[in-house]
Amino acid sequence: MGPRALAALVLALCLGLTYGAWRNADDASEQQVQADFDFRVRELVGNIVGRMQTYIQVLHGVQGLYASSQEVTRREFHAYLAVQQVDRHFPGIHGIGYLPLLSGGALARHEAGVRADGYPGYAVRPHGQRAWHAPITYLEPLSESNLLAFGYDIGSEPVRRAALEQARDTGQAAMTGKIHLVQDGGSAQAHGFLVVLPVYDNGLPHASVEQRRAALRAWVFAPFRMGDLMAGVGGESARQLDLEIYDGAQLAEAALMYDSLPGALSSAASDSLVSQQAISIAGHAWTLRVRAMPGFDGELLARPRLVALTGVLASIVLALAAWLLAAGRARAQAALARSSELTGQLEQGQASVLAMAEAAQRSQAMLRSILDSTIDGILVDNTEGRIFTSNRRFRDLWQVPDALDWQADGAALVRHVESQLEQAAPFLGARVHAPHGHRERRDVLHLRDGRVVEQYVRSMQLGNEQARLWTFRDISERSQMERREHTRRQVLEMLATGAPLERVLESVVLSVQADHPAMLCSILLLDESRHRLVLGAAPGLPAFFNLSSHGHDLDTLQGVHGIAAQAVRDGQRVIVGDLHADAQETMELAWQAQLQSCWAEPVRGGSGKLLGVLMAYHRHPTLPGAAHLARLSEAAHLAGMAIEQAQVALALRAGEARFRSLYDHAPVALWEQDWSAVRAALDALELAGVHDLGAHFQANPDALRQLAGLVRIIDANGAALAQVRANEDDQRRGALGLAQNFDDSALPRFGDALLALAGGAHLFECESSFVRLDGAARQNELSLLVMPGHADSLDFVMVSSLDITERKRMNAELLQLATTDFLTGLPNRRHFMASLENEHARLQRELASCASVLMLDIDHFKRVNDEYGHAVGDTVLRHLGALMCQALRKVDVPGRVGGEEFAILLPGTDLSAAAVFAERLRRRVAESSLTIDGGIVISITVSIGMAAMAGTDADCEAVLARADEALYRAKRGGRNRIEQNDGGSDGVLSKFMAQ
Repeated sequence: MGPRALAALVLALCLGLTYGAWRNADDASEQQVQADFDFRVRELVGNIVGRMQTYIQVLHGVQGLYASSQEVTRREFHAYLAVQQVDRHFPGIHGIGYLPLLSGGALARHEAGVRADGYPGYAVRPHGQRAWHAPITYLEPLSESNLLAFGYDIGSEPVRRAALEQARDTGQAAMTGKIHLVQDGGSAQAHGFLVVLPVYDNGLPHASVEQRRAALRAWVFAPFRMGDLMAGVGGESARQLDLEIYDGAQLAEAALMYDSLPGALSSAASDSLVSQQAISIAGHAWTLRVRAMPGFDGELLARPRLVALTGVLASIVLALAAWLLAAGRARAQAALARSSELTGQLEQGQASVLAMAEAAQRSQAMLRSILDSTIDGILVDNTEGRIFTSNRRFRDLWQVPDALDWQADGAALVRHVESQLEQAAPFLGARVHAPHGHRERRDVLHLRDGRVVEQYVRSMQLGNEQARLWTFRDISERSQMERREHTRRQVLEMLATGAPLERVLESVVLSVQADHPAMLCSILLLDESRHRLVLGAAPGLPAFFNLSSHGHDLDTLQGVHGIAAQAVRDGQRVIVGDLHADAQETMELAWQAQLQSCWAEPVRGGSGKLLGVLMAYHRHPTLPGAAHLARLSEAAHLAGMAIEQAQVALALRAGEARFRSLYDHAPVALWEQDWSAVRAALDALELAGVHDLGAHFQANPDALRQLAGLVRIIDANGAALAQVRANEDDQRRGALGLAQNFDDSALPRFGDALLALAGGAHLFECESSFVRLDGAARQNELSLLVMPGHADSLDFVMVSSLDITERKRMNAELLQLATTDFLTGLPNRRHFMASLENEHARLQRELASCASVLMLDIDHFKRVNDEYGHAVGDTVLRHLGALMCQALRKVDVPGRVGGEEFAILLPGTDLSAAAVFAERLRRRVAESSLTIDGGIVISITVSIGMAAMAGTDADCEAVLARADEALYRAKRGGRNRIEQNDGGSDGVLSKFMAQ
């Protein structure tokens, strides 16, 4: 065979091998691209559904607030949502609101009530007669955009009304279709939707559709703007993906709600990289179309071309080598020189192979970066326990030490994880019984430090080897909220049904032990003398252990029970991680009960009064985690509620025998009233076919006023007469009436009390307002008690009234004192820092906005104090505070942050405008002299440092530090000047000095 034929044969064989390698690489790349695309689509859809479920859960929390209260005031609604920090923890929600169900006749009264609540311009819109109305009455946060929606009648628009009716009939969350939010001012470019939840009357059943319609009293809702909701949902995984969300099941242009890349090319990277997903949220269907953009598969599809190019080059090289070897038999010397050339070509091929290896390493590094950026802990191993890989979140979640060689010894990692679990059975069971195929197994793991982790395991094929993919997610916060709400409802239900105190306390203890199986708990109560502890509940502890503390004096308790006594005496939490570290004789009971650690949490009532102690024991030396402490604090709070409720009931029963003697001399205003005529009127209404009294009173407010006139005042003690500025002659003349408990503005509270007492309640408490006989309007707390044996006739109702007018005034004054500097009247440092944090949060939401911060310091203030005294120094501080207030806008926030240091926040002001303001203020201070006693004239100047505030700052302390740095640069530069700091190397933009 000649040299050419041999070279052609070698070339053909090599090209054939190259073609096979190229086909394999091409198929693998296409599969990898499709798998990567499908994974990103699933993750994106999961993120959207997960975020919406979280937001709906927030609405369920507000629904629970209304379910646990007869009425939620605007202040309570604001306080509840302020603690939630919705705008911080739940981005995308533009507010949470409350929609009362109003009939057409109740609209005027509703508007008058809201106007009286501090919104004189409030009106329900759009105007018009409708069967019912659902105006936006509460909306938090009440920002400038949300004010546009305040008073808007949701039921006036068909799409929104359909969602309200769906929520009303199903009792579940309902979502509207594509709408334009009222907050957007009619902008056609912004699309959004609403999610609503019904709020039913607690006293009415709502099992069927008819019952739910009859029991409906309101809705809670949340508005969403699609652009804000979807911001950041996809994260890194949504890069190079075009997401379109359509309202309903059709991909029509009119139904398009969101397009992540509206200016992108209409064609996908390939026809197969397009996915259409249908999801249902709150009973409403969305259709999602996800397309991969050009460049999505570029890196993966480049690999087959690299393989083909390398193979072709290698084939040519080998064919050429074969031809050279064949021809070398005749030209040995020429072949030697040619072989050197061939060696160089082979080295080039080796360099190409090394380049391919480096590309593979870069791909692996990219995959590692993606894994480390996920919110879930990920672990991949095989059925023999050999660890392939794990991400950073997994190691952080399980606190894997760096010294642990888990890759070489997978069993060591298993032992480390097992050591952190309270019960390792679910984790070990998943290792033994791993799911097969595409199925997955879910378990919930409880850690010793109180955290709760959700575990998913599924099988996967990793090359030629069967592997397992473990996913771990920390659900501690969600789990704690669910358990806390369940326990709270259970205790409240037991208290409402009059369950014995021992049973209620035992329920609290069992709920804690159910959450933490390794924990044993008990509740010890202070007796009436407050010197002894008595057993309240301890279902899991030995009887001898409980008896050793029951009825003993606090000073005599030692050892493990001495810890409970110490917590009661000090009124503080006590934690002992290892009981056996003390002398064995003092902890003998702990040895016998096999207890090795003890935590004590004081139990207090609503007034802060110490009622007892909640004890938590472990059979192993243990220190509590944050989750443990939060759970114990919640349990102690519930126990305090139960104990106070039981004490109130006991006091009522014991007081029946001493009622009359205590009645006349009681310091609390007491009223004896006869509601029998009201009861008879209610029976007449029921015979007339009126079954829904609440709706009847709302539709006929005059009927409620007539019923109030039927209440007879039988007697009032001296405290009651003094409270309303009356005497016994007024009482005998019948001058006292229900207006001394419920005035006209408090008639809705009277209606609530009437419905409660007529419904069988023996005790009703509320806040009200009353009118004294001298005409003064006051506020009070009322407790209405139906005496035993009179529940059917309501002819013996005791009413206690506490005048809380001064208390409310003092609370308002305390709030003023807590936020204001007493000397200058300016906001104090705490209030100023809170305003600064709010402005920083606004800048993070509105990146195009700007703000500036000024730090001011009085020049040579110490000299003023030393020469004229501190009284003159205080006068100088007040003088500067007054000059600052005169120069500020309404939106600007001044504050005194130190002795002679002041700060000013200028929202919406850049550095150049702030510099003009600062120069004007500096000149004004320098030109405004101060005359003190004796005719002495004092001239003061200030040094000012400025810094720009941006949403990119880590926190508000950063801008204060920059402004402070500029301030001290101004002082070092001669005082009575201004320095600006933009965060650069020198930090100075411009300087203004006194002329």
